[in-house]
Amino acid sequence: MTDLLKTRLSRRRVLQAAAIGAVGIDPALRAAVWAQGSDKPKKEEVKIGFIPLTDCASVVMASVLGIDKKYGVKIVPSKEASWAGVRDKLVNGDLDMAHVLYGLVYGVHLGVSGPKKDMAVFMTLNNNGQAITLSKKLADKGAVDAASLAKLIATDKREYTFAHTFPTGTHAMWLYYWLASAGIDPFKDVKNITVPPPQMVANMRVGNMDGYCVGEPWGQRAIMDGIGITGITTQDIWKDHPEKVLGTTADFVKKYPNTARAVTAAILEAGKWIDTGLQNKNKMAETIADKSYVNTSVDAINQRILGRYTNGLGKSWDDPNHMKFYNGGAVNFPYLSDGMWFLTQHKRWGLLKEHPDYLKVATEINRIDIYKQAAAATQTPVPKDLLRTSKLFDGTVWDGKDPKKYAESFKLHV
Repeated sequence: MTDLLKTRLSRRRVLQAAAIGAVGIDPALRAAVWAQGSDKPKKEEVKIGFIPLTDCASVVMASVLGIDKKYGVKIVPSKEASWAGVRDKLVNGDLDMAHVLYGLVYGVHLGVSGPKKDMAVFMTLNNNGQAITLSKKLADKGAVDAASLAKLIATDKREYTFAHTFPTGTHAMWLYYWLASAGIDPFKDVKNITVPPPQMVANMRVGNMDGYCVGEPWGQRAIMDGIGITGITTQDIWKDHPEKVLGTTADFVKKYPNTARAVTAAILEAGKWIDTGLQNKNKMAETIADKSYVNTSVDAINQRILGRYTNGLGKSWDDPNHMKFYNGGAVNFPYLSDGMWFLTQHKRWGLLKEHPDYLKVATEINRIDIYKQAAAATQTPVPKDLLRTSKLFDGTVWDGKDPKKYAESFKLHV
């Protein structure tokens, strides 16, 4: 904030603006309201955990670009080794927030993925940008997609091993959904293991798995290293699907609501910056490729972030549905139906023994109130509806209106 702006902002104006929720005022003034008035963040330094993945970018860039300071907070990105580690550190308070799997937050809230703790989601960090990778050995035997994989499993009898990143997480759900679409029972026909994202490529290289589902850049890295091929991208399973979220505990929100709002606003603005032009995307790729963050080569990140895909079998294409962090504000709203979808899949695969109150759980976790305040600060449009309608690649339609019926509609389930 400039000295001129500080001069213009009397304490009286700050408090008046805060009293009306800072809606309808200049964005710079609004940020100043949060930084110094009655809405001043009580906790100014915020430790946010992340896993080395491309979709940690908006958290990292909010810090690197100094966008966080505009909202009166300092984001301290904390590189973590595994999603289980992120879970534990969130629950015990070693992390204030995290770039985290949607389904992990819901699993912790319901006590089905480790210790039970009331949780909160502020925003979706990104859509799209994950992939299911098959080993080159499978591809050499003709398994290059779900149908041909099913044929190989039926004719070449052995134990097939597939990896995801966390039992209730997004990658497990994409993997199970894709396998089941071809009639492959993800629990009877193949073996599932959990592997931290940065270790996927190394494990495939030594033959510990036949395939895996993970976020970028670890799908592209396998292709660059000549050990895997892309069986399908997750955006081809569900266009503009929800992916990582900004998550924390309910206790943190209760104690530090102003901090929660300020951090959400800063990361929203960082996502907007990333999605604004080629130059910003390239700068982001150069930044997060560093060993402090993702620790890979820039070219492993900057191709798929622009929608430039190759599948490791000679096919190249431009995908308009690549990873996005803002997309005019369409990415970030924490739709209740997005959270509920993961619950339907948890029930489908036996992670939940009984149907939960889907809407109640999503309403408890997804803090739409915090998001709307942050959206106002960043001039991000907010949808009217709390549910959205999506059509997945197998033709099923998900709209969140009858989650129990949806969860029970799948032919293949536990």
